[in-house]
Amino acid sequence: MILLISDLHLEEERPDITRAFLDLLHGRARGAQALYILGDFFEAWIGDDGMTPFQRSICAALRELSDSGTPIFIMHGNRDFLIGKAFCKAAGATLLKDPSVVQLYGEPVLLMHGDSLCTRDLGYMKLRRILRNPIVLFILRHLPLGTRHRLARKLRSESSAQVRMKANDIVDVTPEEVPRVMQQFGVHTLVHGHTHRPAIHKLQIGDQAAKRIVLGDWDKQGWALQVDEQGFQLAAFDFVNPQLALPGA
Repeated sequence: MILLISDLHLEEERPDITRAFLDLLHGRARGAQALYILGDFFEAWIGDDGMTPFQRSICAALRELSDSGTPIFIMHGNRDFLIGKAFCKAAGATLLKDPSVVQLYGEPVLLMHGDSLCTRDLGYMKLRRILRNPIVLFILRHLPLGTRHRLARKLRSESSAQVRMKANDIVDVTPEEVPRVMQQFGVHTLVHGHTHRPAIHKLQIGDQAAKRIVLGDWDKQGWALQVDEQGFQLAAFDFVNPQLALPGA
């Protein structure tokens, strides 16, 4: 069994989400073949050198799972793209490039955070190119912590305001971009998060059936994708009872 999650937006102000995540680590994720976290794991990340006690506790929980034998893979999101090698080393996790093709039960699957698929959001795409520039990343990582805190608050505030003003189709993936990227990487299954619109979409890539699986965000409930011999099962679970609501579970 392999588990994939994204968009937890972990922060001290949401202890219910934190408890549910820790329950997942101590429960279903223990003994899994792998745990993939596809971005926006934290609500904000200003750099490995700025870890709070809360973030260190999450790091320690990941390390415990990794030490138990479950490999952990973390991908950058638009909220935590400054997660670096120091955090991953401490957590016993591997930093995964966005996008990446991985083998899940013998099938090549394209994993992405998903924000790069929203090409109609021109303002965001421009900002993304700037912030992901290696020179800008270097500068950001070497700014004083206080400056990074203020910048992170400003970016989150502006992002929330802009999303409320934009049309739904603009902040969702561009339909034409999905098959283009899947053909580029030669896959028939794509898994991503970011849009907070969990679903399994059936597609046609050339003359073959394909699918795009969108992971859900952790807000009113948790979401996880379980991959095993039976295939791909996307399910929600209650924070109070964090067992995945999967057939036969």
